[in-house]
Amino acid sequence: MSVEKNVVVIGGGPAGLMAAEVLSAAGAKVQLYDAMPSVGRKFLLAGKGGLNLTHSEPFNIFASRFGDRRAALQPMLDAFGPEQLRAWALGLGVETFVGTSGRVFPTSMKAAPLLRAWLHRLRAAGVQFHMRHRWLGWAGDENGLLRFATPGGETTVHADAVVLALGGASWSRLGSDGAWAPWLKELGVDVAPLLPSNCGFDIGWSEYFSTRFAGQPFKSVAIEFTDSQGRRFARKGEFVATATGIEGSLIYAASALLRDEIAKEGSATLTLDLLPDRTAGQVLAAVTHPRGARSLSSHLKSRLGLDGIKAGVLHEVMTREAMQVPEQLAAAIKAVPLRLVATRPIDEAISSAGGVRFDALDERLMVKALPGVFCAGEMLDWEAPTGGYLMTAAMASGAAAALGALVSHN
Repeated sequence: MSVEKNVVVIGGGPAGLMAAEVLSAAGAKVQLYDAMPSVGRKFLLAGKGGLNLTHSEPFNIFASRFGDRRAALQPMLDAFGPEQLRAWALGLGVETFVGTSGRVFPTSMKAAPLLRAWLHRLRAAGVQFHMRHRWLGWAGDENGLLRFATPGGETTVHADAVVLALGGASWSRLGSDGAWAPWLKELGVDVAPLLPSNCGFDIGWSEYFSTRFAGQPFKSVAIEFTDSQGRRFARKGEFVATATGIEGSLIYAASALLRDEIAKEGSATLTLDLLPDRTAGQVLAAVTHPRGARSLSSHLKSRLGLDGIKAGVLHEVMTREAMQVPEQLAAAIKAVPLRLVATRPIDEAISSAGGVRFDALDERLMVKALPGVFCAGEMLDWEAPTGGYLMTAAMASGAAAALGALVSHN
């Protein structure tokens, strides 16, 4: 490998920073550019409630979370998977622990100390950071001459190789706006449309339900959904009602199936089990139990613990007459139908799907149509649920793209 190689990394998220680390460790001269005033903004936001770095489940299960992109990502995850990520964090002085859900966090739960230690190491290794430099594409036909808009005007930068780690199109205020997609398309790069992933959905609640229950959680519930192709999702967990619909971890886990079904069929109807720990027979027995002078709402609260938002959603989907029929009420409690009519806007999503298709890249993540240009992170065409999968794959792809850049044109 040439230690004189000048490599430009564009994007200061986890993928770009990991690319910079691998490159600088190999002796390359690394210049990192980002449009924002500082790097790692989405990284810090992700760590606001506790930085979920990766997941501790068996590797085969971990890899399966990437669905039909597993084959493309597997070599990168083999080289830099959950165990390697935890070892890397420890090398920065950040110990990690496994939470009750199997997710892996820094012991401090915070993102800022890890990011500070990481940037200190990168700077010590010679990585030079250029903030408020918004990439504008290439100057002329040369892939090595890059254009940037800066506070002082437009400038051009030469590079022997380029690693693009520009993110997807969610949370644009933090730097991921997807502006790169049309530029790459114009140059013949196959880019799948950017779509919301790990996102909320619109239902169209009544004004009464929205006013009374928006922001409240559905806890200890389960959802089930089977799409028009027969693919099924069923899981227990929790999520939150919003003013327009639903969002939260359980919904995010099913978001790819739900999103694709809405795109294909115009809507997607999942069923919500309000009492997953009780059988249908137990629920029916409780509903039909004599209630005497008690109101139905008091009866449901007393016999089944159903009140608040859980009782509210039953009133939302059932007529008053239907609620008086024990068999219909019991059936609804075990399978509340929720018809989702739209995804929330991509800018609200935790992550995005779509991006540079793997068919447009070689095995080193180099763009076939643009020799010397490599892609990494969320701008690649893959998606995964929350739980540490996004962070791990972003960093793994950053490392893989850097290794590709090191051996290009040699």
